[in-house]
Amino acid sequence: MSLERCRPTDVDALTDFLAAVDLTLSGLDAPTVRLWIERDATGTVTGSTGYELSGDGRHALIRSVAVSPHARSRGRGTGLARFALARAADEGASRAWLFSRRSGPFWRSLGFVPADRDDLAAALADTHQVRLFSSTGQLNREVAWSRALARGESDGRPDHGRNL
Repeated sequence: MSLERCRPTDVDALTDFLAAVDLTLSGLDAPTVRLWIERDATGTVTGSTGYELSGDGRHALIRSVAVSPHARSRGRGTGLARFALARAADEGASRAWLFSRRSGPFWRSLGFVPADRDDLAAALADTHQVRLFSSTGQLNREVAWSRALARGESDGRPDHGRNL
């Protein structure tokens, strides 16, 4: 399988996939959100990853990192997360942030540490997801995580075989 950039025609399939794995659905078609999907041989979405950059490009909000339940525990989530981190760093982001109430051990394994959600909200105030969470009150229920990024971070995948 290879990752492909999510196109407007893919948003409905991605929305269905993210709904099934209980991740945020809003803003998937926002112009500032960068998303990639992975499909199986039948064309069904089996994985996703992405991020949204702050207005100044220094911060990335990692989002929509998910793997189908039947494909978990094979390292795909780690590969998808590393892909998003590497791409965000390549675009110039120096810090990655995310919201996760359930997957702390996974994100810790990738170098994330708990962060102040107000710091996240300040750094990424202009992103779709932070604006949504702030306006709905969900921000106060979220757990924030962060880590530094470095250009040239490996995403764990060779350059060949990607449709980006």
